[in-house]
Amino acid sequence: MSSTEGHLHLSDAADDHTNTNDPSPTNNGSVRIDPNDLVEIGNCMLCGSEISSEMFRDGQFRVVRCADCQMVWVTPRLKPEVLPSVYNEGYWESTSPKDRGYADYRRAAPLYIKTFRKRYSLIEKFAGTKGRTLDIGCAAGFFLNVMKDKGWEVSGVELSPEIAAYARDTFDLEDIFVGTLDEAPHQEKSFDLVTMWDVIEHIAEPLPFLKRAASLLKDTGCLILETQNVDSRFAKRLGPRWHHYKHLEHLYHFNPKTIERLLDQAGLEIVHLTPRFGGKHVSLGFIRERATRVHGVMKYLLAPLAPLSGMSFYVNMRDEMVIVARKKK
Repeated sequence: MSSTEGHLHLSDAADDHTNTNDPSPTNNGSVRIDPNDLVEIGNCMLCGSEISSEMFRDGQFRVVRCADCQMVWVTPRLKPEVLPSVYNEGYWESTSPKDRGYADYRRAAPLYIKTFRKRYSLIEKFAGTKGRTLDIGCAAGFFLNVMKDKGWEVSGVELSPEIAAYARDTFDLEDIFVGTLDEAPHQEKSFDLVTMWDVIEHIAEPLPFLKRAASLLKDTGCLILETQNVDSRFAKRLGPRWHHYKHLEHLYHFNPKTIERLLDQAGLEIVHLTPRFGGKHVSLGFIRERATRVHGVMKYLLAPLAPLSGMSFYVNMRDEMVIVARKKK
């Protein structure tokens, strides 16, 4: 993938008035998908097995689990050349956030910053002395802004030029590279800390991605990543209604064993794994929006709370993992 610039194969149907007579596009919520942009994924990326079982089907998408290593992925998925189009401006202000992106990512800035400040105690414990940090998939720069305030030298990599521009302009973050990690000009062994918050599940080829990230770490550095736990109690209880099943963007779903195996293949070992820091400060409006995933009637049951949408809470369903890893010796 290069960037989101160029021809877009995917758009929000509510905003797109082209191809109205084209019978080929199908719908995933209000997001229009061209079937020609999809590719079937038959082999497990983690162990190579060709044997999998279907967990459930959602429209044209199937969520499957590897019979050998328990890795979970979605098939079909968008082709590599199309995936960047998911992260255009419509991702950050989505008309269908339960299917793709966020209702208004920028507006939630205070809540994201509050969340990352809460997580800083984890960084203090494992990253040690302040130095250079690289946030991969840095989005609007909320984490980098917190780290800059704490005295770190900060850099970012972000695929979406629209949200990277916001990070630069709002938080005066100059060192944000727009493009993929492979294209970024960073030197090997140049960072004390590399982070990726809710990123790895979006990556079509996560092993080479993690190997590249590991190469940027100093020998004494650490990598911190966050991703969802598909085998958490909350995920199992909700089944197909789990709000992290967003098939256009969440290509893989990990559990503690599969993420450990992937990190091991990338030359990294886990030194800490916890759901404790996986919570987030969220608005009541966000909770209302995500609740509609559980059942459509929730939209109407929670409607009286609309005037209170700006209220915020710290929520941790313990369905996300925050992982600290270091290079294997």
